[in-house]
Amino acid sequence: MKSNAKMICTLCGSALKNKIDENYFDCEVCKAIVLDKKIYLTAEEEKARYETHNNDVNDVGYQNFTFPITNFVFENFLPSHKGLDFGSGTGPVISSMLMKKNYDIVQYDPFFAPNHHIFKNKFDYIVCCEVVEHFNNPKKEIDRLISLLKENGMLLIMTMLFNDQIDFKRWNYREDPTHVFIYRKETIEFIANGNNLQIVKLTDRFIALQKTVVSL
Repeated sequence: MKSNAKMICTLCGSALKNKIDENYFDCEVCKAIVLDKKIYLTAEEEKARYETHNNDVNDVGYQNFTFPITNFVFENFLPSHKGLDFGSGTGPVISSMLMKKNYDIVQYDPFFAPNHHIFKNKFDYIVCCEVVEHFNNPKKEIDRLISLLKENGMLLIMTMLFNDQIDFKRWNYREDPTHVFIYRKETIEFIANGNNLQIVKLTDRFIALQKTVVSL
C-alpha cells in the first residue's frame, strides 16, 4: 500500500513509503512497523489508558506473564547487581518479585515513577516489560538505555515481535493505540548491529541484549 504522506522512521531515520494498513507504516530499512504520527495519543490520553490496566503485583497470572524476564535475572545476576525496571508502570511486578529475593532494583516510569535521578547511575541490567512498543522516539530511548548500562550489562526486553505469518489487521497487538512502534526480529538485529550489542536471546516475545566492550 503506497502513501503520499511524508514520515521518517523514528528508529532508523529513513523515509517511510509503504503502509502495512491504514495506520501503520512498514519500514524497508529496519523492518519496524511505525504508527502514523497523525494518530498518536496525547500524553494525557496515554496516561489515562495505562491507568485502566489492572497490573496487580500479587496477580499470579501477571507474575507468570513476566516470568521470561524475572527467571533470566535470577539465572544470570546476583542480588548485589544493580538493576533498573524501566517503564515500571502502575504495577511494578518485576521489581516486586526481584525485591522479594533481595535484588537491588530501582524503578523509572515517565508517568508513575518519574525518578530522574536514576539517570546518573549505571546498571548491570535493565528490564523493559511491555515498554519498547510505546516509544515515540525509539532511537532516543534505546540510546539512553544503552548509555545507562555498565560494560557487559544487559538490556532485557519483553514485547511481541511481528512476523509476516501474522494477520496484522487482526493482531491484538495492533489494536492498542499506545503501541506506536512494533518490532520484527530484523529490527532487533538492526538495533544490535548498530549499537555494539550482542544478541544473547531472541524469541518472539523475549530479547536479551548485552553491551559489548568496544576495543580501540
